[in-house]
Amino acid sequence: MLLVTGGAGFIGSHLVDRLLGRGDDVLCIDDFNNSYDPAIKRQNIDNHLTSRNFTLIEADIRDFDAMERVFKGHKISKVVHLAARVGVRQSVDDPLPYERTNILGTLTLLELSRRYEIEHFVFASSSSVYGAQTRVPFTEDMCIDRTVSPYAATKYAGELMCRTYHHLHGFPVTCLRFFTAYGPRQRPEMAIHKFTRLIFEGKPIPLFGDGSTRRDYTYVDDIIQGVVAAVDRAIGFEIFNLGESSTVSLRDLIINLEMISGRKAILDLQPQQPGDIEVTYANVSKARRLLDYNPTTTIQRGLKAFIEWFEHNQIVRSGF
Repeated sequence: MLLVTGGAGFIGSHLVDRLLGRGDDVLCIDDFNNSYDPAIKRQNIDNHLTSRNFTLIEADIRDFDAMERVFKGHKISKVVHLAARVGVRQSVDDPLPYERTNILGTLTLLELSRRYEIEHFVFASSSSVYGAQTRVPFTEDMCIDRTVSPYAATKYAGELMCRTYHHLHGFPVTCLRFFTAYGPRQRPEMAIHKFTRLIFEGKPIPLFGDGSTRRDYTYVDDIIQGVVAAVDRAIGFEIFNLGESSTVSLRDLIINLEMISGRKAILDLQPQQPGDIEVTYANVSKARRLLDYNPTTTIQRGLKAFIEWFEHNQIVRSGF
């Protein structure tokens, strides 16, 4: 049985789709907190509830006793730890929940994985750990002591904890640095989802800075391909970038959204925000070599798929 924490979230629910589709037994842990509407997360896993291979437990990963009951009560072979408090800008304004969930929660799961002899621990990290780097594309062996947000610092701390547990106790641990994942079910506060909603509503899009910041936007199917490959290959301790290995500026992202949606964006120019970085750009050669990772989704194809999902869901929620 595979334990997936945060399995009702954006990436987690897509991962569960893939695991159930190939016949795995999946135990999903989620606390359905109010970082965004819990009803969205429940909708994400609505189809999973009918599968005999799917078990849902509502629990908080920070609660050691609750998590130990999970490990005691189920024959867990691997842990995929996706649950986290997310959001760079939110972490600047309110950092304490990030420390409690992303550090204490990760330590809790690592310790229980040690005690219950888990075969492989997979940790979802973030491209934000690279911080204010000037050399691109980012490689996994770069020094990452220039984090610029509490969120990034907690993800780096999680990686360090993973490395320490592998060193001390020997079980395989894989850390995956996700680069700006997007696609159907994306969280509503993330840029592509937020911008699309504002374009459809005819409301201004807040454009922070001059629009020249660049991101390595990674379609969720490509992320999931890398996660599943990592789950299946326990190599020891490894860190992998999962990205498309191409970048798109903020202004070009908005232009693409306009072209695909057939609607005009209204821009509200704002100063650059604390915690933002100029560029994220993944070198994925290591993941290609060791995981057979092969991202294939262009930004145009990915945005088209997202907008189709968005339009359908807007119609469904509106009752038309």
